[in-house]
Amino acid sequence: MSTQKTLAERVAELAARDRGLARELLAEAIRIPADYVDRPVEAGGDPLCGLSNHEGPRLEYLKRRIVEIGAVRHPEDVQIDAFGNLVWTVQDPDDGILPADKKVIYFDGHSDTVKALRSQWTAKTKGGVDAYDGLVDPAKLDREFLRGELGYLPPDDQWDNLIFGRGSADQLGGVIAQVVATRILLELSGEGALKGVIIRSYASVAEEDNDGGSPMFVMKSLVGAGRDRVPDVVVLTEGTGDAQKGALGIYRGQRGRMQIEVEVVGRSCHGSMPWEGLNPLEFGAAILVEAAAQYRAMDGFKDDAFLGHGTRTASWAVLDSPSDCAVPDKFTFRFDRRLTAGEDPAEAVAAVEGLPAVAKAREAGLSVDVRVPHYDQKTWQGYTPGNAQIYPGWVTPEDHPAIQAAVQTYKDVVTPYVEDGTAGARRKTPRVDRWIFSTDGVGFPVPADDTTIDAQGKGWVTSGPVKYPPMFGFGPGIEQNTHKIGECADARNLERAVAFLARFPQVFANG
Repeated sequence: MSTQKTLAERVAELAARDRGLARELLAEAIRIPADYVDRPVEAGGDPLCGLSNHEGPRLEYLKRRIVEIGAVRHPEDVQIDAFGNLVWTVQDPDDGILPADKKVIYFDGHSDTVKALRSQWTAKTKGGVDAYDGLVDPAKLDREFLRGELGYLPPDDQWDNLIFGRGSADQLGGVIAQVVATRILLELSGEGALKGVIIRSYASVAEEDNDGGSPMFVMKSLVGAGRDRVPDVVVLTEGTGDAQKGALGIYRGQRGRMQIEVEVVGRSCHGSMPWEGLNPLEFGAAILVEAAAQYRAMDGFKDDAFLGHGTRTASWAVLDSPSDCAVPDKFTFRFDRRLTAGEDPAEAVAAVEGLPAVAKAREAGLSVDVRVPHYDQKTWQGYTPGNAQIYPGWVTPEDHPAIQAAVQTYKDVVTPYVEDGTAGARRKTPRVDRWIFSTDGVGFPVPADDTTIDAQGKGWVTSGPVKYPPMFGFGPGIEQNTHKIGECADARNLERAVAFLARFPQVFANG
């Protein structure tokens, strides 16, 4: 009997070997802001290090380590683009296949995180966990607090598998999985792991503030580009675990989202004589109350059997006022609007514009402007995106070859290596589902009639007014653990994500 291992078995073997390396890289990627957030700016500090548009030190670390661990063939194969994304490419130049004839596979994961609230991590975990340094004192750790705070944690005797810290689940674990997977792909290149494929892997920036801004930049760069740059599939490594349904889902869609900004301008005066002014805070509050009631009644919101229903919630506000004893001058607030299938951004804006409280404010003499804001903050490389904050949803059909290849990949390198668990643990059977929250996937759609990108024969999906490369997600994080104190990732999920990413290219290429 032959003892030669299959490529799938070799991938799983190397992913197990590299679990410690993946843990090391993830822990350091989480930790890096600690070197900057408390240091004075004049001494090179940055209180926002690691957040959107402040990813530089983390990406410079990853760029160096990608070369050191052999995740690229040549140092020049990893670079930082004009937007600020870290980009690295791997392929087999000796496989006898022309670059234009190869399957182009994008890996995408964002490298920024939300703010950590570091002091609260320390206080609420009783000094057990630091937002950047991770688990610092197991003896002090308040496990009951974490069990109440997070969506899913494994039994206590399995906590040695957990990597704690801001970004572990959202989404640095996915980025690290990409890094280690490309190392394994190169190591197994002689065994056919890279035959007929080109992997372009992205650690994107500013996703938390501007979902999809980096892919929007990438898609613009494809205008007139050769077919060896245009993706046949995009694998998003945002966390695909669910606290109840299980870890490591295969996610083939998400709702879109947009920001709707309302600016109410009144007339300021002394608070002792409010009849002299026009109070934008009070009139604006009436708009917010009506908007909330409209959403609770699901008036004008659609539902979709797969993606779920559209939502809207007040998410941000700024008040311009001369003092706390004055009628304010201006009140500006925003709605986070999640768009399900069939919902139109223009109609979503019109729904707010049409609220009776908006008309009443204008009749009273106030100015009310309902609009879609643009994202104009510069990236850490100084690039100004300037895009309207509308991020379209997407769905890849379940019978698409990319999804079928993902399911087969799961069966190859996940199913044989896990035991069936409950809640947020791993499952033997692949789970094809969708995200609750948003991902970089919203940046890949382009107009359906676009002819500037040569995607002919690449299996792109057309959905209404847009088209996009087939996309799906597979990442080690659990959605309900993200953006929370005590955020963590399980190294066992990280290992399986590495194996999946290293196995998928050949399954897809040969499908």
